[in-house]
Amino acid sequence: MSAADRSMTETILAGSDAQTDRQRRARRTFRFRKVRRETLLGWLFVVPALAIYLAFVILPLAITVQYSLYRWDGFNTPVWVGPDNYVNVFTDPDLLNTIFNAFKLIFFFSLIPVTLGLVVASIIRRTATGGLGNVSRTVLFLPQVIPLVAAGIVWKVVLSLTGVANGFLSVIGLDSITRAWLGDFDWALVAVGLIGTWVLLGLCTLLLLTGMTKIDPALYESARIDGAGAVREFLAITLPSLKQEIAVCVTVTVIAALRSFDIVYVATGGGPGLSTMVPGLDIYLLAFQARAVGVASALAVVLIVLILVLIIPIQWLSRENGE
Repeated sequence: MSAADRSMTETILAGSDAQTDRQRRARRTFRFRKVRRETLLGWLFVVPALAIYLAFVILPLAITVQYSLYRWDGFNTPVWVGPDNYVNVFTDPDLLNTIFNAFKLIFFFSLIPVTLGLVVASIIRRTATGGLGNVSRTVLFLPQVIPLVAAGIVWKVVLSLTGVANGFLSVIGLDSITRAWLGDFDWALVAVGLIGTWVLLGLCTLLLLTGMTKIDPALYESARIDGAGAVREFLAITLPSLKQEIAVCVTVTVIAALRSFDIVYVATGGGPGLSTMVPGLDIYLLAFQARAVGVASALAVVLIVLILVLIIPIQWLSRENGE
């Protein structure tokens, strides 16, 4: 090959390489612009929701934390007291009692509904099919549709001294244990807890029943072939397959117990005495009646921290089990 031919070949190859580089740069530029455009569109959808979240969640939370460091009645100039309000929360027996009451309600709002929900959902899955199953689901879910204020009023009448509950006990010969359940120092919190159980049982049952419909029926058929009974099927197949659903139920119900307000406010108002006082109601009373905005804010912050301390491990464990 002559020098002229080699020079021409090199020129052609150089031109081809340059054209390939231009094409690569053009493709990279196109991809970059496409990604940037998609990112921009994504942010356009996210920004309104993020702005609302910042305005109605993050900002009030920050203001609450700020107020918790002051002594303020809501009108006059706030006075800086630092952590004194938090010290008050953890040293005042009445304030500590409200937190303990909230933890006691976890048993009624969370443990009982989730446990009974598993049993009821298993029974419905095995026996209630067709129209009967639909009716069962509807009846169980009704407490979620009824406003909690209305439910509290109804239960206040049912559990009164002359209410339906005492009437039923009298009919079956248990007159000796009748009482004003919501007005009794020993039983008022239990009565409030049972109202919470009634409210949350249907939600837990439906969530767990939905999870059961996702379980492969072949697993149950194999278990029956191996001679497993209903209890064995539940323990070996149903329960392990519902870890995510159980975690959701526990999360929702624990939060409901710790932030309970509506039912307690309507049914007992925190009484008798302070036997049913819970943090949510106490925050309201401290801020708007006692005008102790700083202490109320400190109690609210403590309540948020307690909820996070309980919920984050549950969510972490459910994700670990899900993997």
